[in-house]
Amino acid sequence: MLFELLTSLSRRQKGVVFAALEFLSVYLAFAAAIALLKPLSLTHDSVIALLPLATVLGIIGVVLSYRLDLPTMTLNAYEARGLSRTGFLALSLGAIGSFIQGPFGVALPSEAYFIFALAMAFTGAASRVLLRQATLWIYRNNQSRMRVLIYGAGQTGQQLAAALRTDDHVMPVAFVDDNPTLQSNMVSGLRVYAPSTIKEIVRELRIERVVLAMPSLSQPRQAHIAHSLREVGCEVHALPSFAELVGSRNMKESVAPVALDDLLGRNKLESELPSVSDAYSGQCILISGAGGSIGSELCRQLIACKPEKLVLLDHSELALYNIDKELRDLSAGLTIVPVLGSVCDAGLVAQTLAEHDVDVVLHAAAYKHLPLVQTNAIAGLQNNVFGTKIMADAAREAGVRRFILVSSDKAVRPTNIMGASKRLSELIVQDLATRSKSTLYSMVRFGNVLGSSGSVIPLFKEQIARGGPVTLTHGEVTRYFMTISEAARLVLLAGSFARGGDLFVLDMGDPVPIKRLARQMIEGAGFTVRDHENPAGDIEIEITGLRPGEKLHEELLISPDMLTTPHNKILRAQEGFLSEIEIATALKDLRRAVDARDVEAAKLVIDRWVEQSLEEEERKHVAAE
Repeated sequence: MLFELLTSLSRRQKGVVFAALEFLSVYLAFAAAIALLKPLSLTHDSVIALLPLATVLGIIGVVLSYRLDLPTMTLNAYEARGLSRTGFLALSLGAIGSFIQGPFGVALPSEAYFIFALAMAFTGAASRVLLRQATLWIYRNNQSRMRVLIYGAGQTGQQLAAALRTDDHVMPVAFVDDNPTLQSNMVSGLRVYAPSTIKEIVRELRIERVVLAMPSLSQPRQAHIAHSLREVGCEVHALPSFAELVGSRNMKESVAPVALDDLLGRNKLESELPSVSDAYSGQCILISGAGGSIGSELCRQLIACKPEKLVLLDHSELALYNIDKELRDLSAGLTIVPVLGSVCDAGLVAQTLAEHDVDVVLHAAAYKHLPLVQTNAIAGLQNNVFGTKIMADAAREAGVRRFILVSSDKAVRPTNIMGASKRLSELIVQDLATRSKSTLYSMVRFGNVLGSSGSVIPLFKEQIARGGPVTLTHGEVTRYFMTISEAARLVLLAGSFARGGDLFVLDMGDPVPIKRLARQMIEGAGFTVRDHENPAGDIEIEITGLRPGEKLHEELLISPDMLTTPHNKILRAQEGFLSEIEIATALKDLRRAVDARDVEAAKLVIDRWVEQSLEEEERKHVAAE
């Protein structure tokens, strides 16, 4: 009720309320002056005689207060200027009262008007302060205020608490500080707790947000604290000092992130790749795995080729929705068909190819995350091997002109399930290429893609953002790298070179040491590496050990025999392949193992038909550990 009354008052009505307070303050000040003048004996008649004088002074006070803009001054703005104006008003009324008391038959001593002025100043200011507190209480009890815990009871924390006390939407509740001398004490009216009790504090005091008010701490340390606090179930924000906000101190220079090309340690390739528009213009193109890192970039680059239609196939609803929406925003007028489903669904694949009369298939759908596929071998083999088999067979049956498989350098002498599944996929496509007269089959093999899901770059960025450590499986591990746009352009360009059965490999330069990459990213983010040479550094690089099936160094070729292509950075590999009978036998045995969910039997099939023995490599890892 009080809240509705306050919010319904107009500015003029509020001014009348303040004027009435001024008038009432005159009577209260007179009463205080008379009460404090003990030597003065006042009769009932003399007190009655004072009422007309008090009334006149009240009217004069209201007029003067309007002249001083006191009734129009908001309660939040009533600070130094308001107090000085109230003091001036009180002194003026005291002086006026001493001059005009004669005609009213009053003869108070001058000290009575001095006390009156002091009492008037006090009551005028006190009434506004009390009214402001009452108004705030009414407002805040009718609005939900965010309850904030301040981590750090130092200067910045105290300044923050003082600033938040006047906020209508945020309420500081308590402090947390590492300093044991402050714990259990009251600072700025709030109790200070130990960090070890923060979970109980958040629950008992119903904390909704934690604010880190410790700008003197290093950024990695703040990030580490923030990351640990997120586990308590409330938002965490870091606050710079107020001195830094206004620029009285030199703020830490922002450091530009290291460019991807600098991380690669080689020249840009993307600018050297020619346009591939002619090969895909006016075609109906199906991209499997269209919502993935490579698949989505293939879709973006194909837009510039002006195809007749893009058919997007993906089993992730969210990924398919995102790429479909993005492409429609980028290419008004282009026919885009999203197909939600798996490449392992033979009926769906055949129907889609026939219904849309597909000319080109870009098969990018695959499970690529090495550790996940290693621990989910059956799912990885089902999707990567038999999904490729279904897509490739359906492409030949539908009369697709070109089929391009997106492969990986991990297919070369693999030591893990993911790499072996990609090598088997290559062997399937190579076999079909020898028997297909209408469909040109080709494969494109390349190394790691920067920024793709599950790659090392986003992982390092996340670890650096939370203060480290940055985890590395081995100090000597190296990898080939390329950007997503380069990889997509390579796939499209190599596919245009296809003559049937081609295995294209990019000249990716020298492999990049991952430890050097981690150090560059840490330093590029403005931090220093903490090691035995620099124990005071910000972020540590931690060696965790090679994961099962992981190599120290990846390879791009099984055989050193290479042929040139129309582009000097794209080579055609000359590698052996299995016969039709061998492929049929391998797939039959693998199908039996997958259907029985027998991982060991599947590994035996891989060991027999893929160049490198998985079992032997796993024994090496176990022995090394």
